[in-house]
Amino acid sequence: MDIDVRGPRFGAAVTTVVLALVLVTGSAWLLAWQTLCFALGAAGGVGRSPYAWLFRTAVRPRLGPPTEFEAPQPPRFAQFVGLVFASAGLVGLAWGPGWLGLGATACALAAAFLNSVFGYCLRCEMYVLLRRGAARFS
Repeated sequence: MDIDVRGPRFGAAVTTVVLALVLVTGSAWLLAWQTLCFALGAAGGVGRSPYAWLFRTAVRPRLGPPTEFEAPQPPRFAQFVGLVFASAGLVGLAWGPGWLGLGATACALAAAFLNSVFGYCLRCEMYVLLRRGAARFS
C-alpha cells in the first residue's frame, strides 16, 4: 500500500531540527532519541515512527487529501540508513571519537535536510540504485 509523500517529508523536517540540535548541543541523549525513531521506522515501516504518528494525528487532518503517493520500501530503507548513521554518531558522541559523532550526525542531517526542503530523498535513491543493480545481476 502506497503512502502519502508528505508524511516522510514531515518526518525529515522534524529529523532535520533534531539533528541540528544534536550538532549544536552535542547531546548524546537527543541523538539516542533520533536513533530510536530511525529504528522504529526501519523495523516497522515509516508509519510506525513517532514522527509519522505526529503527522497522522496533528498535521494531516489539517491538510487536504493527498495527491501524491510513493511506495513504502524506499522510505523504510532510508530509515535503516539513517539508523546506521545515527548509531555511529551516538557511539562517537557517547564514547568517542568526537569527530565520528559529529561527522555521522552531519551526514544524516544533510540527507534529512535534502528530503525536507527539496523533496530529494538521497537514501531512497540509494534504494532504487541497489534494486536496479541487484536486478542486473540476477
